[in-house]
Parts: sequence; C-alpha cells; structure tokens
Amino acid sequence: MKILVLADIESKYLWDFYEKSKLEGLDLILAAGDLAPQYLDFLATFSKAPVLYVHGNHDGCYIDTPPTGCICIDDEIYEYNGLRIMGLGGSMCYNKSGFQYTERQMKRRYLKLKFKLWRKKGIDILLTHSPAYGFNDGDDLPHRGFDCFNDILKKYQPKLFIHGHVHMNYGRNFKRESMYGNTRVINAFERYIVEI
Repeated sequence: MKILVLADIESKYLWDFYEKSKLEGLDLILAAGDLAPQYLDFLATFSKAPVLYVHGNHDGCYIDTPPTGCICIDDEIYEYNGLRIMGLGGSMCYNKSGFQYTERQMKRRYLKLKFKLWRKKGIDILLTHSPAYGFNDGDDLPHRGFDCFNDILKKYQPKLFIHGHVHMNYGRNFKRESMYGNTRVINAFERYIVEI
C-alpha cells in the first residue's frame, strides 16, 4: 500500500505545481495536522485516495471550516483495507488555544480508546500531530511530545507511527525516519511517501 503522509506545511510541489500524475497510484493520504483545510480539500478532490486527518495545534479554523471530503480520525480507530489506524491529534498545552492538551488529558483520550483497541486487537498505524516524549521531540514545552504515546508504542507495536509538529527548518536534529522498537517512525513534515 502506498501512503502519502503530510504535516505542518502545504507542499508547493503538490499544490502550487499541481500535476495529476503526482497524486496517482496513492492508496491512502494521512494528514498529521497544521494544514490549511483548503489544501486537504484539494487533495480529496484531485486524488482517488481517501484523506484521513488529525488536528494540529494550529487547526482552530477547522471548527468553522473543516476540510470537505476528508475524514477526521481524532479519538478514533479507523479501519481502511485491513489497516487499523488510531488518531490522536493536538500538541502539548502551552497557551490554551486550539487543539492543545496536557499529558493527563492526552492519556485520558488514549484510555477512552482501550476497549476499541482490545476489540480490534491493536493497531497498525498511530497517527498523531506531536511526537512521543523523548523521541524526536523538542525541549521546549510547545514541541515536547506525549509520554503516553510511548506507552502505546510499547504495548501495541504498530507498524507505523506517523507524526508532524517538529519541522525540518527548526534546526534541530530532524529525523525523517527512525525506529522505535519494531515500529517505523515517520515525521510527515511537508510530504513523504511510505509503502507498507
């Protein structure tokens, strides 16, 4: 399965310099937050692949203008062609606006999905906006990851953990791909193709 993952910045390659061939052959599009709803509308319109998304910390406009033709999987386990995808959007709470959560609030969101996790016998993909605490995250509060994501990765060992929030241009030790145990971790900043 060929999956396009996106986060944080609209890809000029796909949007400004659109060519039909760039979106062909995709089976699924996963958006990890902080993208203009119009951009997701565009992808849903010009691609045959479904567009699933979680909210980023700057997606407050989605309340009034949600992306059309897309599926929000925040606080859900969505199944697509046999893949079980769990969505937990948002970032660490640093100014109480938009989709921001304390560690305790995020853990509560995860725990509400425990029964579904049991019924589905785990997950194949964890889609979030923030990274896991201490793993590809930042030292500052706005870019710190969630510790409960570590719990999910250890317990359920999904094939993929896709996140955004940590930008390539921040000057940190940006990692596009890494491994967390048996889980392949992908930073979806701008755009990236993943095969599973």
